[in-house]
Amino acid sequence: MEAASQPAGRAYLRLVLLGALVGIPAGLIAALFLALVHELESWLWDDPTPPWYLIVGLPVVGAAIVIAARALLPGDGGHRPLDGLSPAAMPLAHAPGVALAAIGTLAFGAVLGPEAPVIALGAITGLAVTSFARLGQQESAVVGAAGSFSAISALFGGPLVAGVMMVEAGAGLGARLIPTLLPGFVAAAVGYLIFVGFGDWGGLDAPGLAVPNLGPYEGTHLLDLLVAIAVGVVTAVVLVAVGRLAHDVAARGERRLTMPGLLLAGGVTVGLLALLADGLGAEANEVLFSGQSAIPELIQEQTTSVLLLILAAKAIAYAVSLASGFRGGPIFPAVFLGIGIATLPVVWFDVSPTLAIAVGAAAGMAAQTRFVVTSMLFAALLVGSTGLDAVPAAVLATAAAWLTASALDARPRPGSPASAARPTEPSGTARSPVPR
Repeated sequence: MEAASQPAGRAYLRLVLLGALVGIPAGLIAALFLALVHELESWLWDDPTPPWYLIVGLPVVGAAIVIAARALLPGDGGHRPLDGLSPAAMPLAHAPGVALAAIGTLAFGAVLGPEAPVIALGAITGLAVTSFARLGQQESAVVGAAGSFSAISALFGGPLVAGVMMVEAGAGLGARLIPTLLPGFVAAAVGYLIFVGFGDWGGLDAPGLAVPNLGPYEGTHLLDLLVAIAVGVVTAVVLVAVGRLAHDVAARGERRLTMPGLLLAGGVTVGLLALLADGLGAEANEVLFSGQSAIPELIQEQTTSVLLLILAAKAIAYAVSLASGFRGGPIFPAVFLGIGIATLPVVWFDVSPTLAIAVGAAAGMAAQTRFVVTSMLFAALLVGSTGLDAVPAAVLATAAAWLTASALDARPRPGSPASAARPTEPSGTARSPVPR
């Protein structure tokens, strides 16, 4: 938004009030959507040791649902995960397709997270609620972003991480950033009442990323700091490789297959990878899904070979899910991979699991999104007061991941011209919530 067109006075107050207005319905839609996905996932995968035909078959059924959503409903099921997170406004008519494609992806086992559809549904809700107001294009973008702020608070345990994420995404706006994002902060704060409650009402229990029963981490040691740096570097290398593999698979698949063919092939591949890992000693649920619910199991794994198996299968399934046309977000699988890599020093050097979660989550998010402050804050909130002393190590992991990923992005790929070596937008980066 250009400085000359910044709303002022009553016009700006109106935008802030509209942000407050959209906060609760956007947060409620996000909570209901996450609850629906959680319940459907629990119903489909209620067997702790599902038979092989479900491990392979359910991702294929999910792919068929995504095909139907993309082919029969407007909006193509939402944004491609390879294109990154985007709070860009979509019309209300796109909401059914976004929700259905996300359900077919998330509940049926594809390796993507809920953040992208939650952002999209929040933005759609914001614009739908304020459709009676006469808003220009730029004001509509601000209100849509406010709905996204409120909705994504459901995933990250409050408005702090969501707000900082949007601040980093819009850093190019400079001095215009805070006036642009203030309605979103108000929407996130008001919407979060859906989860924490108000007065005598206790709020909704929305499923999110949580790691129970973490032991306290007290005092930072030199080994822990070295581990944090190593985890950041390795995580960035892995995630850059995943991104490149995903882009290569998408480019080749789109040349050779139709959209339904590519999705069905992706569903079969994800299912077979989970089945292979299950047969070799891992658990299928550690390969399938975004990884949110499997982190407690992952951090308790004590066998190096099984950990490496999980990481390899998850990384490939993640790349396939990104490339084949499923609809979801790229952040949470990256966090899972970061924590999995950080679990290796737990096995080898008896490093604290709490430290491993902090540095792994920070490295995974930083390498995928290139958001530095967001990644550090997310890691700190994830481990809570029991892991407060792990924050310095999480900072080093974030820095190492960001520097490594940025350096690898700047290198020319084999077989490509040198002009293609310019840094590209990472697949997890959210665009500015306001048109520039």
